[in-house]
Amino acid sequence: MRLDDLAYDLPEDRIAQAPVCPRDAARLLVVPPDGPLVGHRVRDLPELLRGAPPCLFVVNDTKVLPSRIDARRATSGRVELLFVEPLAPTGSGFRWLVMAKRSKGLAEGAILTLPSGQTVEVVARREDGNLELEGDFDVLTVLAADGRVPLPPYVRRAANAADRDDYQTRFAAEPGAVAAPTAGLHFTDELVARLEAEGHRFAQVTLHVGLGTFLPVKTDTLEAHTMHEERYVVSAATAEAIDVARREGRPVVAIGTTVVRTLESAACGDGRVAVGAARTRLLIQPPYTFRVVDGLLTNFHLPRSTLLALVMAFVGEARTREAYAHAVSDHYRFFSYGDAMWLPPRPR
Repeated sequence: MRLDDLAYDLPEDRIAQAPVCPRDAARLLVVPPDGPLVGHRVRDLPELLRGAPPCLFVVNDTKVLPSRIDARRATSGRVELLFVEPLAPTGSGFRWLVMAKRSKGLAEGAILTLPSGQTVEVVARREDGNLELEGDFDVLTVLAADGRVPLPPYVRRAANAADRDDYQTRFAAEPGAVAAPTAGLHFTDELVARLEAEGHRFAQVTLHVGLGTFLPVKTDTLEAHTMHEERYVVSAATAEAIDVARREGRPVVAIGTTVVRTLESAACGDGRVAVGAARTRLLIQPPYTFRVVDGLLTNFHLPRSTLLALVMAFVGEARTREAYAHAVSDHYRFFSYGDAMWLPPRPR
């Protein structure tokens, strides 16, 4: 695909700056392969699915870290750090990959002091400007006490106390993401209970969403784009749940593109998935044959993004453009805190 194939015009006021309340009151644009586009609410899912085989909904249980934190240089200058992911243990300590603002002049050996009084040392500076830091304290404890939610750049306000809950799905269990798997933000305890009462089931995978999810495509074609890498885990219980759903003729529905990338990366034939931990750089674009995923609930994605290409691979390029044009004209809310699309399960 060419980058221009992924372009669309989006007025600034369509970009959601805060979530709706309750979460499942978000609008839901139903996008079948053909026919009319129909507007609903996420809470209407049980009724929309009634009469069809119950789904296996697969969700991402990653937990967003409050990974943005301020540090002081030895010269008292301030540096904003974003802890991205652990690299390796170092005896009694740690080494983390960190992005830093106002980090010019920080060289190997520089010492930074966090609000807790703990210190970290710059042990490497990568070509992309990111840092590798080492320390000897519990990073997650310090971030929980003093860190801020790393809201995406299109949320044009500072993170507040409410974001600690708002930017976390009800499925969040495994700490490690720097961005939320946003399709999961629409689910409430009540909605999950109603879906389960209708016979639908839920399973979990873990994909720790990295900063690469926000990186713009700067090449003319997607083939030339260097896809970001993310860590994922598929449990034996989830692999078995997918096998059972296949045997029973029930569709596997991904809640979000992170789940799609996880399941399709772990696919090993006949709709089965491999158990274990791995890393993925999978880029999904048209044409693509989905081996595991039958249906998809997803938010509206950035123009010129690989995630928009994934949606086009699922429902078609023309249909995706039609749906996005409809959503823009009908004042749907876009991106992380915005509304959602429902791409119904297709016959396998």
